[in-house]
Amino acid sequence: MVRIRTACATLALVGATVGVAAVPAGAAPAVTRAATQATACPTGWGSLPKTGTSGTISPVTNIRTGRHTCFDRMVVDVPGGGSAVGYSVRYVDRLYQDGSGRQIPVAGGAVLEVRVAAPAYDPETGAATYPARAGRPLPGVELTGYRTFRDTRFAGSFEGETQIGLGVRARLPFRVLQLDGHVIVDVAHSWTGAS
Repeated sequence: MVRIRTACATLALVGATVGVAAVPAGAAPAVTRAATQATACPTGWGSLPKTGTSGTISPVTNIRTGRHTCFDRMVVDVPGGGSAVGYSVRYVDRLYQDGSGRQIPVAGGAVLEVRVAAPAYDPETGAATYPARAGRPLPGVELTGYRTFRDTRFAGSFEGETQIGLGVRARLPFRVLQLDGHVIVDVAHSWTGAS
């Protein structure tokens, strides 16, 4: 009787070992990667306008972009602006420059208007603190290889607000973050959360 139990236990152990060995070596990591990607890309941002009502007289000094696994990112640097630099970000049919009302063409399937409640000039001297020209692409920003971003346009700085046009592939979900001295706009690569 003991030999039969030992033989059955041995067969069960061998069967379990063979079953694990039969799974292809790459299968487990692929499943783990797929699960990680599905949970790593948020989908609940939405595409409705987002605002933060603070403001600052600290000026914008730089605007830069970056690529991430789930989204493309634009960062507006406002050193000294604190953690509550005001903003308004929304999809628009066309970008119109504040003050003049002039339309500024922005390439892409959709246009995000990004307004930051900070000037792009020194409020005391009027000297530019960010070297951009109205209607032109953002200086130093190269979008080759981006999955979502298609174009950037500086619309200007008027009455203490800086206005930017961000051309994107489509009306995709986006979020806005405020960090110390930065306003960050992330636009998702898709609605489904797939990277």
